[in-house]
Amino acid sequence: MNAPNQILFDKINQLPPQRLAELEDFVDFLRTRDEDHRLAVAAAKASEASFSEVWSNDDDAAYDRM
Repeated sequence: MNAPNQILFDKINQLPPQRLAELEDFVDFLRTRDEDHRLAVAAAKASEASFSEVWSNDDDAAYDRM
């Protein structure tokens, strides 16, 4: 285990049990937020082709120059 991981592990081991539950909830929150972000980016990427005709047209060219 590298030094930063060991330091964090040691700090976690010093927490009282009720704080461990909070920490676990927070870690789950972070993982969910990261997964939500990855899904949003993937959905945006997947929709680019579908929206390319809507986004790329003469009527909207003025907005492209802004």
